[in-house]
Amino acid sequence: MSQDPNQQQPSKIEFPCEDYMVKVVRDADDQVHEFVLEVMRRHAPDLDEERVTLRDSRNGRFTSMTFYIVATGEPQLRALFEELKAHPSVHMVM
Repeated sequence: MSQDPNQQQPSKIEFPCEDYMVKVVRDADDQVHEFVLEVMRRHAPDLDEERVTLRDSRNGRFTSMTFYIVATGEPQLRALFEELKAHPSVHMVM
């Protein structure tokens, strides 16, 4: 028996999901750093900024930022990812 490909599959993540990891790869400059923090604070108001980690690329052009948030659902994550990816200095959101 095959499944209907048009039927929406159930989410593989149970919400709310604590410690949901979001990684952002961005240019290594302070303005985009503040932009990413502002977006994360808006979409994840309980963000624990003490747990945010930064890692510079080998040549120093990029910085990856890792966040752990309470994911409340797919709409929150979709909005968060879309807003971050729309910035020209954000190269990847995972």
